[in-house]
Amino acid sequence: MVSERGLAVLRAIVQDYVASREPVGSKTIVERHSFGVSAATIRNDMALLEEEELIAAPHTSSGRIPTDKGYRVFVDQLSDVRPLTTAQRHAIDTFLGEAGDLDELLARTVRLMAQLTNQLAVVQVPSFASSRVRHVELVHLDAARVLCILITDSGQVEQRLADLGDAIDAATIADLRVRLNDVAGGLTLAEAAAALSGEIPTTDPRHAAVLHTLAATLAELARAQRGDRLVVAGAANLVRTEQDFSGSILDVIEAIEEQVVVLRLFGEMAADSHSVAVRIGRENAPYGLAEASVVTSAFSVPGRDIARLGIVGPTRMDYTASMGAVRAVARYLSRTLGEH
Repeated sequence: MVSERGLAVLRAIVQDYVASREPVGSKTIVERHSFGVSAATIRNDMALLEEEELIAAPHTSSGRIPTDKGYRVFVDQLSDVRPLTTAQRHAIDTFLGEAGDLDELLARTVRLMAQLTNQLAVVQVPSFASSRVRHVELVHLDAARVLCILITDSGQVEQRLADLGDAIDAATIADLRVRLNDVAGGLTLAEAAAALSGEIPTTDPRHAAVLHTLAATLAELARAQRGDRLVVAGAANLVRTEQDFSGSILDVIEAIEEQVVVLRLFGEMAADSHSVAVRIGRENAPYGLAEASVVTSAFSVPGRDIARLGIVGPTRMDYTASMGAVRAVARYLSRTLGEH
């Protein structure tokens, strides 16, 4: 069991190590922090922290550095995260407020987060995965071309042209429209994509090929709207912290490039009392990020699924400032997108 003073010593070690990248000794703690006790007493506290595997000695006779477990205790003990300065809040309002559409807004968001935190920044592009198909419409443009339209219950309308190859009459298109609505109507986009990609019986075998073409076109529309992806910025920040990784940062970069892995990690991160989720070091091992920390927060876009944004960096990270920045940007996005 770690005492209150022991936790305070751990906080001091984390803060000093993050600031200096140098192992922290008892003498340094006494000089920089007002504990009101001797260096010998601090050494005893550090010995107990080491027994609890919260700190470790990287070299013989050196100071101590936090372990992944130590960082976890530090983050869990945070009573609050560092608020942004007035200048930083103004920068968010100004820089993000100039975005013309959602894609530009997200691109600006990752660039801003990378600047605020000096880490690699990622943002999940919100999808319509939980939306359901409200209606399928087929517009008969000419003898062999049909405009396929997919309408969701969230108001999203997507369309794509289907070239049927052979001429077909409007009455047949009307019948196939009814059939496709029977197949996809009311399903989520994921379910609709699967149903439309499967075998769909038709009452007239002569129309099987046309039905298949139309269904395949609509399935592509459904898949396109439910596919999550990431926008990334700040890779140079990761390179600058390469010495904080005992292995190669290529492993981290490869994990980020495997977007589906990061998206799965995002989905499993539960927010804490600060509306921020933090995964540290070995907690990320299943995702190829065993030497990295990930800080995320959620934001929402009306009509779309909840999405996440965050940063990826070494475990030697300024968690207090990073958590505050990620939370502030997420709240700004939710507020701005909600207003529009």
